[in-house]
Amino acid sequence: MYYPDELVEEVRAKSDIVDVISGYVRIQKKGSSYFGLCPFHNEKSPSFSVSPSKQMYYCFGCGAGGNVFTFVMNYENFTFPEAIKMLAERAGVNLPEIEYSDEIKKKENRRARLLEVNKEAAKYFFYQLRSEKGAIGYRYLSNRQLSDETIKQFGLGFANKTSDDLTRYLKTKGYTDDLIQEAGLASFDERFGMHDKFWNRVIFPIQDINHRVIGFGGRVMGDGEPKYLNSPETPVFDKSRNLYGLNFARTARKNNIILCEGYMDVIAMHQAGFNQAVASLGTAFTPGQANLLRRYTEEVLLAYDSDGAGTKAALRAIAILKEVDLSGKVINLEPYKDPDEFIKNLGKEAFQERIDHAENSFFFEIRILERDYNMNDPESKTKFHREIAKKLCGFSEEVERENYISAIAEKYHIGFDNLRKLVASYAAQTGLVKPVERPKSGIQKKNVPEDNIKRVQRLLITWITDEPKLYHKIKKYISAGDFTEDLYKVVADKLFTSLEEGNYNPASIISSFADEEEQREAAALFNTKLEALETEQDREKAFHDILYAVKKNSFDYYSTRLGTDVEALNKVIEGKKALEELGKTHISIDESQ
Repeated sequence: MYYPDELVEEVRAKSDIVDVISGYVRIQKKGSSYFGLCPFHNEKSPSFSVSPSKQMYYCFGCGAGGNVFTFVMNYENFTFPEAIKMLAERAGVNLPEIEYSDEIKKKENRRARLLEVNKEAAKYFFYQLRSEKGAIGYRYLSNRQLSDETIKQFGLGFANKTSDDLTRYLKTKGYTDDLIQEAGLASFDERFGMHDKFWNRVIFPIQDINHRVIGFGGRVMGDGEPKYLNSPETPVFDKSRNLYGLNFARTARKNNIILCEGYMDVIAMHQAGFNQAVASLGTAFTPGQANLLRRYTEEVLLAYDSDGAGTKAALRAIAILKEVDLSGKVINLEPYKDPDEFIKNLGKEAFQERIDHAENSFFFEIRILERDYNMNDPESKTKFHREIAKKLCGFSEEVERENYISAIAEKYHIGFDNLRKLVASYAAQTGLVKPVERPKSGIQKKNVPEDNIKRVQRLLITWITDEPKLYHKIKKYISAGDFTEDLYKVVADKLFTSLEEGNYNPASIISSFADEEEQREAAALFNTKLEALETEQDREKAFHDILYAVKKNSFDYYSTRLGTDVEALNKVIEGKKALEELGKTHISIDESQ
C-alpha cells in the first residue's frame, strides 16, 4: 500500500524514536544521546546510539542505522507498509482506507471472514484441551514433556472424538456452512453430511508472521490414519509460502534459523530456548519458503531426521537454499532421530554444541555422496573424485571454488593440484565454469583514495547535521553537486533544501529511500564519528579542512569530465573561484557569530 509522503512524515513525527526504541532496548542517556547494546549484533560494550535531536539511531559497531521506520522494519522484520501501520496505530494516526474495486473488496472481506473463523476455531480447540474430553490430548502433550507455558504459547488444542462438534459450535457463532468448508475446517458428503475435518486429534494452530491463524495441523490420538493431518490450501493458507513457528522465529535475534520437519520438533526447540526453529507444513521444503527465510536470515541450519528420508530431504533443501543464495549447514542429530528426541535425552547444552559444530552443507553433500562408492576400488574412487569435481564446478566465484578445492583435497587426500586440474578439465568439457577474466595488462591498478573522498563528504554532512546553523555560513561555497557519490548527493540536496526552508529534520530524509540498504547508508552519513578536538581553534581548522577537501574533490572530479560537458565546465569555473576564496577565508563555527 502506498501512503502519501505527508502522512508518512506525520506518523514518523508522532513516533518519538527514543520512546519507541526504549520499548525494545535498554538505553541510557549519555550527553545529548542515548546508548545501549545493539539489538542487531552481539556486543558487550554499548555502541548503539539513539539521537533525540536527529530522531535517528546508529550502531558504531555493525553500522545498522536509520529512523524509527527503519528500526521497526529491522527489529520486527516488517515491510515498510507494515511498519507504518504499527507505528500509526501506536501514535493514534488514522491511515486511509484502501480504495478497492467491488471485486477486490469482496475478496478481501472473504479473507477477513476466513481469518475470523480460524481464530474462533483455534479458541474452541484451545478450550477443549482443558476440558474433560480433551484429557487424552493433554496427557499426550504432558508425556511429550511440554510445559503449560509452552502449550499456551503455541495455542495447542484438541478436537473431540465427536465428528461435528466444531461445526455445530461455529454455526452458533453465525458462521455459514460454506465459509466453514472454505476454511478447511469441515467437509460435506451425502453419507455423513457436514462433518469436522479434525476430530480425535491434538491441534497445532498454524500462524502467519503476524500471528494470525491461517490453518491447522492435527496429530491423531491412537492408531488412526493419517498420523498427521493438515488443513487444505485455502485463500489464506498457502503451505508453500508459510513456515510453522516463523511468527516467533523471525524476532529471535539469532544469527541463523533452524529448519526441521515437524511441529513437535519446533515446539521442543523453542521450549529449550532455540526460538529460531521453524518447520515446513507437511510438504517438502519449497523455493517459496526459502525466499521467505531470506527475509530474516543469511544462514539456515537443517535439523532434519537422521534417517534415510531425512537425509534425502536435507539434500533437496540444500539445493533450494543455494538457489536463493542462503548459506546452509546440517546439524548432526545422531544417535537420535530428531531434535525432540535429542534434546530430551542429551539436553539443550549438547544440542547447542551440535549447532556450534554444524556441518558445512557442501561437505555434507560430499559425505553422503561417498556412500555410493567403494573407496577401496581405484575405478570407483576415481568416479567419486570426478563427481566431486563436477560439484565443485557449481561454484561460479573463483575464490570460493579455490577454497573448497583446497578443503576437499585435504579432507579426502586427493592433492590440491590434482583436484584443481580435474575441476578445470571437467569445466572445460562441460562449460560449467566461465574462464576467469583477468586484466589485459599485468600492471596492478594503483589504489585510488576513494575512501578518503567519501569520508570527508560523510564528515561534512555529519557536522552540518550536528550544527545546522553552520550551513548558512558555508552555503556560498558548497552545494549538493559537490558530493560525488550519487546517494551522498541526494542526501545533501534534501538536507540543504530543508535547511533553506527552515524545516530541518534529517530523520525524514531516511524515509525518502525505499531500499533498506540505502536507508542504512544514508543513516551512516549523519553519524560519522567526528574527531574530539579540545580548542575552538582546532575545531575551526578541522571544519575548514573538511570543507576545503570536499570542494577540492569536487573540482578534481569535474575537471576530469571536461570536454563537451558544459555543466562540468561551469562546475570547474565555479569550483576554482570557491577554492581560491576558501583558501583565504576564516569560517567561525561559533553559532553566536
